[in-house]
Amino acid sequence: MGSRTGFADGRAIAQDDPPPKGILRDYAETILICVIFVVFTRAFIFQQSKIPSGSMEDTLLIGDYIMVNRFVYSPADSAWEKALLPVRDIKRGDVVVFKFPEEPETDYIKRVIGLPGDRVAIDHGRVMVNGKLLQETYVPARFTDDRSQPEMKIPTNEYFVMGDHRSISSDSRDFGPVERGLIYGKAAFVYWPMDQAGVVR
Repeated sequence: MGSRTGFADGRAIAQDDPPPKGILRDYAETILICVIFVVFTRAFIFQQSKIPSGSMEDTLLIGDYIMVNRFVYSPADSAWEKALLPVRDIKRGDVVVFKFPEEPETDYIKRVIGLPGDRVAIDHGRVMVNGKLLQETYVPARFTDDRSQPEMKIPTNEYFVMGDHRSISSDSRDFGPVERGLIYGKAAFVYWPMDQAGVVR
């Protein structure tokens, strides 16, 4: 039945109520919104990746499926952008995903050890940053090695990265620091298998 919702020349004008949406249309709209959200999230914020090697054990195991946050290191030009947006600079200890310098089509995942301007040296497996021993609770004793490397200063806009499984990891000890432009995301969390699920630290 129509409802009287307006007046013209003092007389009420009858207008029909809009027909109710069908249930199927409601479901279709909901699904469409969800699909758009998932596509946007995967395209611009998160990326799925599978761990192919043991170089980050025990933090990440072979076959783990992880979500990579591609937004967290996005540039923010002003203080208010940094305050409002969930972005930040790369920090020591971050597990980052980057394009392998020698093969840009290949992705690597390692932990940030040295920041731009840091002095990094390795003495029989012990990592020294700016003259101090780096406390590395994420490296199990059984995965350490006896490699050494003279002190080097990390260039501007470059990062020294290493795997947690030191004895099998190919990292900045082999191919040098990684340019900032090659780092495109931070390992956020493991979502499969379920017994490994959790935030990457």
